[in-house]
Amino acid sequence: MKDENVAGKKVSADAGNPIGTLRNLWPYMWPSARPDLKARVVWATGYLVLSKLVLILVPYFFKWATDALNGSLELPGFVPQILLGGVALVVAYNVARIVQWGFNQLRDALFASVGQYAVRQLAFKTFVHMHRLSLRFHLERRTGGLSRIIERGTKGIETIVRFTILNTVPTLLEFALVAVIFAFAFGFSYFLVTALTVLVYIWFTVKASDWRIGIRRAMNDSDTEANTKAIDSLLNFETVKYFGNEAMEAERFDQSMERYERSATQVWTSLGWLNFGQGLIFGIGMTIMMVLSALALSRGEQTIGDFVFVNAMLMQLSVPLNFIGFVYREIRQGLTDIEQMFDLLEVGPEVEDAEHARPLAIDRGAIRFDNVHFAYDPQRPILKGISFQVPAGKTVAIVGPSGAGKSTISRLLYRFYDIQSGAITVDGEDVREVTQASLRAAIGMVPQDTVLFNDTIAYNIRYGRPSAGREEVVRAAELAQIGPLIASLPHGYETMVGERGLKLSGGEKQRVAIARTLLKAPPILILDEATSALDTATEQEIQASLDFVSKGRTTLVIAHRLSTVISADEIIVLQDGHIAERGTHSALIVKGGLYAAMWDRQREAIEAEEKLNKVREEDEMGIVVRRRTPEVT
Repeated sequence: MKDENVAGKKVSADAGNPIGTLRNLWPYMWPSARPDLKARVVWATGYLVLSKLVLILVPYFFKWATDALNGSLELPGFVPQILLGGVALVVAYNVARIVQWGFNQLRDALFASVGQYAVRQLAFKTFVHMHRLSLRFHLERRTGGLSRIIERGTKGIETIVRFTILNTVPTLLEFALVAVIFAFAFGFSYFLVTALTVLVYIWFTVKASDWRIGIRRAMNDSDTEANTKAIDSLLNFETVKYFGNEAMEAERFDQSMERYERSATQVWTSLGWLNFGQGLIFGIGMTIMMVLSALALSRGEQTIGDFVFVNAMLMQLSVPLNFIGFVYREIRQGLTDIEQMFDLLEVGPEVEDAEHARPLAIDRGAIRFDNVHFAYDPQRPILKGISFQVPAGKTVAIVGPSGAGKSTISRLLYRFYDIQSGAITVDGEDVREVTQASLRAAIGMVPQDTVLFNDTIAYNIRYGRPSAGREEVVRAAELAQIGPLIASLPHGYETMVGERGLKLSGGEKQRVAIARTLLKAPPILILDEATSALDTATEQEIQASLDFVSKGRTTLVIAHRLSTVISADEIIVLQDGHIAERGTHSALIVKGGLYAAMWDRQREAIEAEEKLNKVREEDEMGIVVRRRTPEVT
């Protein structure tokens, strides 16, 4: 079960405001609904602090071992005498290193589930958000680029969460401890050199990393573009083959990869300069510290153990200091990677449930459009005051020329868009006043272009009602007249349909769509040009299945082929966003208006097609007969 407190929070990010981003990420690092993960954070933090405290002792054991072996050891009174031996101190030095390393591993192991939980929650939130966004967003999206943004974003989240909690705070703690030790043990000059080295190092790291962010962003853009083109090309594999444009597609992809290559090269080159600068700064600081210690040793103010201690402490400090640069770079780059993902989370859905929205209470399923005005673009109105009814249990067909607004009506009924004025009601309830989930649960759709999931036939049929049992799936397939075909396949209902269902023919995909709609058993049915892409013979077979599906249901038919709507209770003819005509098929034919003209044109086209097919059949038969008849000499 998902953490609703986390999933419901709004996430925003500004790549220039890491503190704000970390504040938004805090609920994922300290999940309110998971006390077990909170405990892991506490334990990981405890081991982290212990690790740093033990780490500070390591140079002391090295110093004491050096002085013991040199014969000048003077241990504080609280140190047990058993540790006075040089060999014992060497052992203690290495034991401390092992213990410190062990604490680090415990810390990482405990925090692993916290980091992965944060990744899962934010990935889940993004996935849910993508499905909440409106149809307009998804019609304009680029699938390849979108998937890449989400992939990089989730990785960036893990980087930020892990490095923030596990490394930044303890590293700052270690700096403070080292500075205090140097100040009290060797004097203010050592403290000053240490502080200046750390400050200059951090300043340089921040400036250089900020410079590299622009390069990283350019690389990400090139990567997104290349991935988008690759996926788009593969999704349109057949079209590429139809036109023989493999070389052109390869060239487009290579151009994007060339830009990526340049940006990636700049990223790695700039990283080299950044590392060199960091090494130079720390090297200068370390040289000054070692010279100060060497001079003090020559004056008899320090022992060889002190000299070794300063070196060991600085070498030990270089690891977290270098890691601070690495952490900053990773966090900044992580912010760059997730800023587009956060931008997606900031995109609000165009259509949302009203605050007082209630579930749709279906009685009979009557539909009413009352003076509906709608436009995708304010400059181009689509529907201009449309009013009609679909009585419960009746069938109403919407026909008209292309661009008249037929499919828009089905999208508005599903509430993929909100109308500008007027009202759309189901059983008297305005669709804007009910929840979208309950509205769409009451409607079944058989579209013109059925797109199936790349899974089994059974999965695609069961998609209409995921809780349906095997027998119900088989029954729906039989009613949709696809059962015998499925039974003839080697793997039956477990047959994979391929990407977008491309392993099935158009008619087979339509039957699967009909079967899953039957399984859903909705009181309202929309047939959106469900047979317009099929040949005449297949259309007649599918139409019989559709007639069965729509029996007893409130049915809205969006049709291009008028032969499929002859039996409709009412036919509405749209033209330029208005209702031009309405009536039964026979009444509209008698009227001799727009519908009758469309009917005549389609009938002539069908007759011409039938004549052409007949001629082809006769020609083929003649060829066969001539081939089989022996030549008479």
